[in-house]
Amino acid sequence: MGSFSVLVFIPALCSMVLIYSLDPQEVHRWTFFFQMSWQTLCHLGLHYTEYYLQEVSSMRFCITLSSLMLLTQRVTSLSLDICEGKVEAASGGIRSRSLFEHLCKALPYFSYFLFFPALLGGPLCSFQRFQACVQGSSSLCPRHSFWALAWRGLQILGLEGLKVVMRAVVSAGAGLADCQQFQCIYVMWSTAGLFKLTYYSHWLLDDSLLCAAGFGSEFGQSPGQEGYIPDADIWTLETTHRISLFTRKWNQSTAQWLRRLIFQHGRACPLLQTFAFSAWWHGLHPGQVFGFLCWAVMVEADYLIHAFANLSIRSWLMQLLYRTLTWAHTQLIIAYIMLAVEVRSVSSLWLLCNSYNSVFPMLYCILLFLLAKRKYKFN
Repeated sequence: MGSFSVLVFIPALCSMVLIYSLDPQEVHRWTFFFQMSWQTLCHLGLHYTEYYLQEVSSMRFCITLSSLMLLTQRVTSLSLDICEGKVEAASGGIRSRSLFEHLCKALPYFSYFLFFPALLGGPLCSFQRFQACVQGSSSLCPRHSFWALAWRGLQILGLEGLKVVMRAVVSAGAGLADCQQFQCIYVMWSTAGLFKLTYYSHWLLDDSLLCAAGFGSEFGQSPGQEGYIPDADIWTLETTHRISLFTRKWNQSTAQWLRRLIFQHGRACPLLQTFAFSAWWHGLHPGQVFGFLCWAVMVEADYLIHAFANLSIRSWLMQLLYRTLTWAHTQLIIAYIMLAVEVRSVSSLWLLCNSYNSVFPMLYCILLFLLAKRKYKFN
């Protein structure tokens, strides 16, 4: 990160002060406001560089922004834990403590915000789990065998090999600017496949790093045990025919964090609020705003479509056909959303929207309108 690391140290220190000094019921509101304001200012700096100055952003600055986003996860997760009474607040009895006691109380928070595996990536680790692992609780932090980590290493090598092949396929073919009609569907699918392989590889690498550092789960234990949620569930992501299930399994720890932070507290349209906040947290690039809002509509359509199909389709042959078609449609819609989120230029987003690929989300939008209207009349 270099000198850009100051952009991470400052909010970590300020968040620690806020958590240490505010009442438990006020902690989450103020830390959330401060952390998202700071992160938004940094993202606006990226926008200024890329869209106004038309310059390539520094790689160090981009890595710093990624670490800052992960810091926001940990800060808000801890503040929610304090607000909900899961973690004891350190604000009580501040005046009666010595300087040494203040530092001893504040140090665990600062260590949690800046411990190195979480700055580099990896699933969100709760403060309770972090504290238990540091203190040496064997029940929450089991030791990891060499073979377990070696198996993960082989998985990463396999994904990296597939990435090389897929990158060669994408490079040899046409792009969205050059493709014609149905060829654009293949371009979208292959490009999204390369993006997914990159995410899978990074998630497994981050998870392995977290495990090697002693903060992961024992190999072979059930995912989500003792508050640990790995990000990668590749089999489910590649085989599901439900967009809603794909959404819950994609980057699982972040999905759980968004559900807890926004969805469970949303009163009106919590699904839309969750995806809108996700676009804000990711940086509010034009493709991200379009992609996440499109994703929200697709999830809402998915609920109605599958609820209707479960009531209407009876024969196993039709169910097999239905699952096959919806699997293909789900993968193509996800590929469409992924390209929209990943492209940075408005011109590339316009090319995607004007291609034949837009047929797939449009079909779900039409079905959403028809089934929502039918549900309203039925009610």
